[in-house]
Amino acid sequence: MDEFPADILWDEYGIDADIVPFTRNFPRAEIHEMLSPDLLHQIIKGSFKDHLVTWVGEYIYLAHSKAEADKIMDEIDRRIAAVPAFPGLRRFKQGRRFKQWTGDDSKALMKVYLPAIKGLVPPQIVEALGAFLDFCYLVRRSDFDEDTLDAIDASVANYHEHRAIFRELGVRPDGFSLPRQHAMIHYRPNIEKFGAPGCSSITESRHITAVKKPWRRSSRYEALSQMLMTNQRLDKLSAAHADFVERGMVPPNLTAVPDKIVEDADVEETDRQRVDGNVILARQRKRSYPRFANSLADYIKVPDFPDLLLNFLHDQLSSPNYPTYGDVSDDDLDISELPISVYHSAVATFYAPSDPSGICGMRRERIRSTPTFVLYSRRNLGVTITVFPLLDVCLAHRLLPSSFVIAFRHPVSESSHNVFATISDPQGIPDGT
Repeated sequence: MDEFPADILWDEYGIDADIVPFTRNFPRAEIHEMLSPDLLHQIIKGSFKDHLVTWVGEYIYLAHSKAEADKIMDEIDRRIAAVPAFPGLRRFKQGRRFKQWTGDDSKALMKVYLPAIKGLVPPQIVEALGAFLDFCYLVRRSDFDEDTLDAIDASVANYHEHRAIFRELGVRPDGFSLPRQHAMIHYRPNIEKFGAPGCSSITESRHITAVKKPWRRSSRYEALSQMLMTNQRLDKLSAAHADFVERGMVPPNLTAVPDKIVEDADVEETDRQRVDGNVILARQRKRSYPRFANSLADYIKVPDFPDLLLNFLHDQLSSPNYPTYGDVSDDDLDISELPISVYHSAVATFYAPSDPSGICGMRRERIRSTPTFVLYSRRNLGVTITVFPLLDVCLAHRLLPSSFVIAFRHPVSESSHNVFATISDPQGIPDGT
């Protein structure tokens, strides 16, 4: 900055001479070492949505007349909207025409955009998109070994080779001097130094709770003081809640009201506020199952099911999370006449801070149970989800005055079978349950 005048710095290097970095006089300061990876802004929303998707649109309008380009863009939208309903895929009913894109929108578009443009743009562009997506999904992993790091380097080199097509076609005549894409070459050394960048987007939740939501609550006129007051009051409420929990005045794991609409994805991030966990059952119970514990045990061929259910209820009601119930003996739990409802699917929402989760660290999984599959026993077509770690979540959310939910497993036709059940009118349970 001392070698050139201000106009040269701005025109040639894009540097504003009036702004001096605060690290300029730091001893041994290396600003590049202070820039950690940011998957959301550098890769997902930055390089993919703001760069590559935009470049594809610019190429289409450069290579074709406006009328023809409009037809091609409409075809891309039609292909995106035609994605079939499938766990893990989001359906864009309007195509990619959003007024405002979010990080979740960009993540969902990544899964369907590549086949949507195939055949409508040159193969080199498809290759460039494919190489970039390889890199994106590699760096979003939660664990890395040497082979994964080598694959990251290979995908970066492959992308740099194929992205030259945008320069040749006139979309990027000035090259690719873009900080967000330049950051790609630093991901391997940063992963080696700091570990997986999977939680790099979690800090976005602070931006939403401390800036966006207080702004929306303000009058929009001289809003800074109003936003600061909102944050101050929220901090006091949070401190009061923590104090009440420590004193035993409120239970520690209060949950939010469950969502009325459940997405189709088996596993997905969710931006809802943090809760310890909750479970939403299917809307209708399966009516072919017996309604009482002993009959249900015979039906599912698990003779000790009533004993397992009693042990589960005893452990849950004796948990420190429910001090109201005190010590509960087996004699207090009479389940022989309690109606039981069986469900074949449930949606669990739980706290699991990582980048694949939402900005508040929440994650949602749909758990399915299929006793038979086209007259044959169930086949595990994907990842098998063990239900037992979710038992605490199930009961903690649905422990209501009139009903609660349990989850258990039993073998059906030589395969594991997950069942969710609600027990209503627990007359044999101690008062208050």
